[in-house]
Amino acid sequence: MTDLRDKVALVTGAGQGVGQGIALALANAGAAVAVSGRTAAKLEQTCDAIRERGGRALPIAGDVKDPASLGEMVAAAVDAFGGLDIVVNNAQEVPLGTLLEVTDDAFVAGFESGPLASFRLMKLAHPHLVARGGGTIINLASSAGIRWDMTGYGAYAAVKQAVRSLTRAAAAEWGRDGIRVLTVAPHAESPGLKWWVENNPEEAEAFFRTIPLARIGRLEEDIGRAVAALCGPDLAYLTGATIPLDGGQANFD
Repeated sequence: MTDLRDKVALVTGAGQGVGQGIALALANAGAAVAVSGRTAAKLEQTCDAIRERGGRALPIAGDVKDPASLGEMVAAAVDAFGGLDIVVNNAQEVPLGTLLEVTDDAFVAGFESGPLASFRLMKLAHPHLVARGGGTIINLASSAGIRWDMTGYGAYAAVKQAVRSLTRAAAAEWGRDGIRVLTVAPHAESPGLKWWVENNPEEAEAFFRTIPLARIGRLEEDIGRAVAALCGPDLAYLTGATIPLDGGQANFD
């Protein structure tokens, strides 16, 4: 199993879904985990689950769209655990709908919570990662960016493709600092996906038929553990890539 003892991680949007699965897996691998999100009660549930397993966890309520809040997240994690080695930019507001349906406010919120928040948090974390001799940044993307039919997903795809570009740039610029930057694009049993399935049953049925492994990823076992492995020493030569954690459905070539 991946050994992340003595590592400190900060995971945004960790009160539920994919972020929670990643936080649990990182903690299970030995990392101390600062979990951030907007709902304190959900963060406490994640931290309780980590502590029940003997791990170390810190809840940090905040909004990734607020630059000051992002700074407070980093400062709290460093103050509590003595440094920072892993950052997971998971939080995201999703602007779904056709181009005529998506409002300016929804589109802006998607960018503020996605690529802009990731951009800001990566820069805030940079000096702390450098101080530890390097580290790993994981950004979250989506196969929506390369859908065969972009109808209803254009705004969301634009947001997520921007994240992938930032990943490539950071990997190129910060590799000499010992910082690896990767993007993962998961299909997982998250509340968001469950909502989409319930509200788009016919499209969902057709979508699931395109997944070779014929199932959706489990939050901790399939997505979280893969992220933990990406942060570990066995994959220390991998950076700048987009890793599809989707049962073989997407083709990012």
